[in-house]
Amino acid sequence: MAAPPDMGSSSALSLELLPTDPLLLILSFLDYRDLVSCCYLNRRLNQLSSHDPLWKRHCKKYWLISEEEKSRRNQSWKAIFISTYSDLGRYIHYYATLKKAWDDLVKYLGQWCPRMIGSLKESVKEEDLDAVEAQIRCKLPDDYRCSFRIHNGQKLVVPGLMGSMALSNHYRSEDLLDIDTAAGGFQQRLGLKQCLPLTFCIHTGLSQYMALESVEGRNKYEIFYQCPDQMARNPSTIVMFITGTSYLEWFTSYVNKVVTGGYPIIRDQIFRYVHDKECVATTGDITVSVSTSFLPELSSVHPPHYFFTYRIRIEMSKDALPEKTCQLDSRYWRITDAKGDVEEVQGPGVVGEFPIISPGRVYEYTSCTKFSTTSGYMEGYYTFHCLYYKDRFFNVTIPRFHMVCPTFKVSTA
Repeated sequence: MAAPPDMGSSSALSLELLPTDPLLLILSFLDYRDLVSCCYLNRRLNQLSSHDPLWKRHCKKYWLISEEEKSRRNQSWKAIFISTYSDLGRYIHYYATLKKAWDDLVKYLGQWCPRMIGSLKESVKEEDLDAVEAQIRCKLPDDYRCSFRIHNGQKLVVPGLMGSMALSNHYRSEDLLDIDTAAGGFQQRLGLKQCLPLTFCIHTGLSQYMALESVEGRNKYEIFYQCPDQMARNPSTIVMFITGTSYLEWFTSYVNKVVTGGYPIIRDQIFRYVHDKECVATTGDITVSVSTSFLPELSSVHPPHYFFTYRIRIEMSKDALPEKTCQLDSRYWRITDAKGDVEEVQGPGVVGEFPIISPGRVYEYTSCTKFSTTSGYMEGYYTFHCLYYKDRFFNVTIPRFHMVCPTFKVSTA
């Protein structure tokens, strides 16, 4: 067997002898930190790691810089990355996700709710956020700070960016607070100690709060609606309906629901009704679908009183024959709570109306119900009569739809 070749230093493969293209390919797989580290290893790697196309991927991945923006700024990819990092570097793990969410939301609003765009405020600077931290004597989470480096929330207007809800005698529309208004509402009182408001409704006074510290039974950065405990001896005792575990999760999940059509747009507003795609029933040419929403401002845990609203959509196929035109006469509901207790309700029309349904026509209405348990469901049918054959009556199925209260916990104040 032949002896192995001598691998001494005289024949070792030198980095200087390696061709450029394979080295650039290897460097293209490195993250920005490793790419920077290569600058300090030797002269050749310093030269190669400054190869501008290597920084294009990082600019797009972390800062969402487009070719058009690069041309506008008239800088190299590396220079853009470095200058952006010097300003936003502490947010590098959040910025792309939040910037995309904001961009998607603004684009969607431009198409469906254009007047809401005018209520958005421009970004704030690092020193503004630092000043707020000094004012409230508490650190803000980086994902929250990052969002306000993109948009400083919203003016106190209607409609609110964070969704609306309307019943016959009740209206809610939540604004996303700007940083100064949020700081002004920072809480130090028992029950809401070290909690920062994220949203506010000027009609109901309702806010969603974010806990900046793990106190009074809350997890740090948890987001919740507050609800007074009406049966507690201590007036500072509150119940918290949890809506998010971090600002990033809370904001991006809401935006995703909006831009994917998960919430209906009604009168140029985002209405926070959740629709289960399986909650649809078709009887002949008529389809009934349901979406629901929980109303924390009208609910209570002690005593147990959970308030829900639901929106019904009744539609006749556009391909139906004209003689299928009919009118709704009455409704029947079977309402079941989590204990299995059943209530049956019958009555004329819906919300005082007797709508006529014809081919291609849609009728929608909103109503509400309450449970003494944290969940329940409803199902039933409508009775219609044909306008062409006046003695012909038939029932249309309302699909079973469930309503579930969000997770909640009681403050330990």
